[in-house]
Amino acid sequence: MKESDKSLGVAVLGCGSVGSQVVRLLQEQAGDLAARVGAPVELVGVAVRRLDAAREVEVPEGLLTTDAAALVARDDVDLVVEVIGGIEPARGLILSALEHGASVVTANKALLAEDGPTLFEAAEKAGRDIYYEAAVAGAIPILRPLRESLAGDTVTRVLGIVNGTTNFILDKMDTSGAGFGDALQEAQDLGYAEADPTADVEGFDAAAKAAILASLAFHSRVTASDVHREGISEVTAADVASARDMDSVVKLLAICELRPGADGGEDAVAVRVHPAMIPRSHPLASVREAYNAVFVESEAAGQLMFYGPGAGGSPTASAVLGDLVTVARNRLAGTRGAGESAYAARAVLSMGESRTRYHVAIDVDDRAGVLATVALAFAEHDVSIQTVRQEGRGDDAQLVVVSHEATDAQLSATVAHLRTMDIVRDVTSVMRVEGVAE
Repeated sequence: MKESDKSLGVAVLGCGSVGSQVVRLLQEQAGDLAARVGAPVELVGVAVRRLDAAREVEVPEGLLTTDAAALVARDDVDLVVEVIGGIEPARGLILSALEHGASVVTANKALLAEDGPTLFEAAEKAGRDIYYEAAVAGAIPILRPLRESLAGDTVTRVLGIVNGTTNFILDKMDTSGAGFGDALQEAQDLGYAEADPTADVEGFDAAAKAAILASLAFHSRVTASDVHREGISEVTAADVASARDMDSVVKLLAICELRPGADGGEDAVAVRVHPAMIPRSHPLASVREAYNAVFVESEAAGQLMFYGPGAGGSPTASAVLGDLVTVARNRLAGTRGAGESAYAARAVLSMGESRTRYHVAIDVDDRAGVLATVALAFAEHDVSIQTVRQEGRGDDAQLVVVSHEATDAQLSATVAHLRTMDIVRDVTSVMRVEGVAE
């Protein structure tokens, strides 16, 4: 380890929208960073795919390299910042950096959600840090509060809007009445959505973040494959309008919660990502455009909410630099921060065991006895109805049913039953309802 009167060498892997801002901040705030860390923090190399690519910031001559593997193995590299994303080569580079004695700061949500334990074990073996605040919700400090500030509390639920693209789309559908396609096109025109928006609109991005949040909140290993995932591409303008009629909005939510285990056994973890209706009175309902927010419930602290820009080069770089300062301080002090906490090793419930409320829109024949027959179908699967609204439309009618809390398996069985009934022309919409006390 270097002495405090010597500089700490930093290697940055990737120089895209986030990496370029990390490079800029390292240069512009060098004096302040040295004062905060207790030693100069010196940028010694930036790994890129192409040396001649256009960049948002000017990288000092001689620092660019296409040989990332050689960079992380250098003796003068004490800290590695990984912002290239994806699984490989990021995983191999991080493992190599740790093996060669560097501490790591990463924003790689996909890798952490798929293979976080391998990284944490490598860091433990090397006696080095791996920090990753920037992997979830951009500039919003949410992972460190879960890992440190709430370490003495019992977190029971984490409910979040953790993808700015989908929040922008759903917000536009709510405020303008636009359909999904038009709202997506506007998001792409404004740069909020990629040309291929699949990772965002189908919920893959949010699912990776949900796995990380659940792992930290409940001290258990949760991977992206454990997360039930549904995107927003099937959300219609009619769904959004129906939510508005209930004084609610539709949001893509990442939901992580503790639930009683089978037969009253040990608590288990339920993790899911899907669109849901939430009342406009709920704090998350006011989260507009591309912003993110995470709502945390715990036994002692009660309800906490973290809000801010959830993506973008500069906001994400802010979170990276915050981790970098902490890791650098630990390096100087000869210590390391808290590693993985997975002691609880709780089981992860299947989606069928998850419980919530439901909004179901059903096109039916408009004749006597239909409502009673539909209600009986719900009762047969132990799904209790809270409210029902009927609208006549000539020869047919629409029933809008809002249930009390039930398991996903019960609701799925109810919907399957409804679709076999002669009086039911179509089940046009099934959407979960969150944020409402029973």
